Amino acid sequence: MKVMPTPLENKIAYVDLSKGKVEVKSLPRDWVKLFLGGRGISALILYGLLRPEVDPLSPENVLVVSVGLVAGVPLPSSRVNIGAKSPLTGALGSSNCGGHFAPELRRAGFDHLIITGRAEEPTYLWVSDGCIELRKASHLWGLDTVETQEAIREELGDQSVQSMVIGPAGENLVRFANVRTGVKSSAGRTGMGAVMGSKNLKAIAARGSLDIEFAYPDKVLDLCLTFNENLRKTKFFTVMQAYGSMHIFSYTNTAGMVRVRNSQSNQLFPSENVEAEAIKPYSVGHEGCYGCPIQCRHKYIVENARYGLIYDEGPEYTSQGCWGSMMEINDMECILVCNHLVNRLGLDTLETGNMIAWAIEIFERGLIDEKTTGGLTLRWGNPEIVYELIERIAYKKGFGAILAEGPKRAIERLGEATAYYNMQVKGMSWIQSEDRAIPSFVLGACVATRGADHLRSRPAIDLFGLPKEFLEKLYGGPISSDYTSYEGKERMVWGNELEYAVIDSLGLCKFACSHFISPHSIYTDTFNAYQELSELIHYVTGLEFSGDQLKTCGERICTLERMFNVREGFTRKDDYPPQRYFDEPLPDGLPIVRGKRMIREKYEKLLDAYYSLHGWDSNGVPKPETLEKLGLREDEIKRLVGEVFGSSS
Repeated sequence: MKVMPTPLENKIAYVDLSKGKVEVKSLPRDWVKLFLGGRGISALILYGLLRPEVDPLSPENVLVVSVGLVAGVPLPSSRVNIGAKSPLTGALGSSNCGGHFAPELRRAGFDHLIITGRAEEPTYLWVSDGCIELRKASHLWGLDTVETQEAIREELGDQSVQSMVIGPAGENLVRFANVRTGVKSSAGRTGMGAVMGSKNLKAIAARGSLDIEFAYPDKVLDLCLTFNENLRKTKFFTVMQAYGSMHIFSYTNTAGMVRVRNSQSNQLFPSENVEAEAIKPYSVGHEGCYGCPIQCRHKYIVENARYGLIYDEGPEYTSQGCWGSMMEINDMECILVCNHLVNRLGLDTLETGNMIAWAIEIFERGLIDEKTTGGLTLRWGNPEIVYELIERIAYKKGFGAILAEGPKRAIERLGEATAYYNMQVKGMSWIQSEDRAIPSFVLGACVATRGADHLRSRPAIDLFGLPKEFLEKLYGGPISSDYTSYEGKERMVWGNELEYAVIDSLGLCKFACSHFISPHSIYTDTFNAYQELSELIHYVTGLEFSGDQLKTCGERICTLERMFNVREGFTRKDDYPPQRYFDEPLPDGLPIVRGKRMIREKYEKLLDAYYSLHGWDSNGVPKPETLEKLGLREDEIKRLVGEVFGSSS
């Protein structure tokens, strides 16, 4: 079926797969003023349309694809957010990726897709110039993520088609299956690929020839030229262009901030074949996302005895950790092969690596045996075992089917004695870095609305030893410049959390436009970050935001996401790091790191202070006066959503 809507500015498509029905709605300006776009509007739609306690893999779950508000401008602005209730955690599902899909969807006429129901047979959506068509996808079922995109382009006769797809992992409802576009870009966390699989939705393909209109085109161009030129002048640009995020590993490994053997150690030695420079023999060039001058990803070719000749892109810092230090493997070939496998099969690299590392540790501790693993002897440092487990997880074969259920459900299958060794928060596995010595990192990961996470708040400038006066001016209160201190670190987490919410909702790249890992990545004056973003929004949309208003948007988005989780039963009890973080001091690393562990009494105070900054109570529940201030009362949300979907929403 096809729907040809009347041309509208900022359109929403509501797709009911069960009925084969598509409706096109206009995006209210109020939504943009309050939630911007991307992640923010996704949160509004999910909170407004989903009933509590819905099964994430049922047809009633809502899948939201939301383009960032300024996606498509000529700078690092290619991000798209995919949201639903998470089948991995039962909390907010929200994932974000770059590439070229977001601007293509916008050129095809839509900023947001809301997908409900379940198709009777495998289906993909074809979006082109205001037209949405539901097409059969049985012939695509079983293909990997790259094969699927190639097959869609061939079928449509257009090599410029951009698609978001799932692989075998999503088809098989692996709870941490991801959504992929291009060779590398992944919406990795919270299992959005499983939601697509549960809906029999193999792909969303987009191709458009419509204009992306700007309110002030000349101003947009001037600002983007300055933006990109400032970026090129930084040392960050130089190193990211050469090695991508892999360059981080040499610093963190030297300091003792990487996970080794599932957090039993925090330093990998030897490590020369895992360092960023080890990519050189395999690298055949660089690639990047739409509009980005950095081009931070390597294109690589590797020949492997098991898989033959492989081409792929990446890897990122996370993959170095998951397939290198976490497995105690000092081998770039293993990292590149594993990166290729999870990409093609459609798995979250971080969750997959964690589940395998956990399995190896509990095997070595005698909590499971070959009878459980289907004859596999699990040991550290063995690439072949890792390859095998990745495949078994994606296809849910034998022991892989247990790991494919994610932390909470796998613990139920393998016994409570295994829980201590499973490094997770809210049912989502810990990041591959070792943060026990860095309270700001631990707090940021634990309070993240989608589970253990470094992409909701990661105040990496805490590591740089910047002057106390600088930090206090940046974050608006007392803060220690010692990264092992607890003093004021709630301000860092809170401040970065609001900024990241805005950046995700605009569709921008954190690496390029925040102090994610650099205190002056893009701005000549870091204190004017919100002002710079306000100017960009104004030139693109014509809307005017002060810096404070934009910051309030960040607060509104974070609080609404928190409300979603509270409604699903998540509170303070779910904001703590793994018990291992309190019990076991770090064995290795620099003197400032070695011997550190989290102190529970100090963490409790940090959590209290963080809640207070947000205007939440001591249990992490937003206070009524906070909801009033942010316009998030239940009746107000119902009114906003009712503007588009009717008063019955």
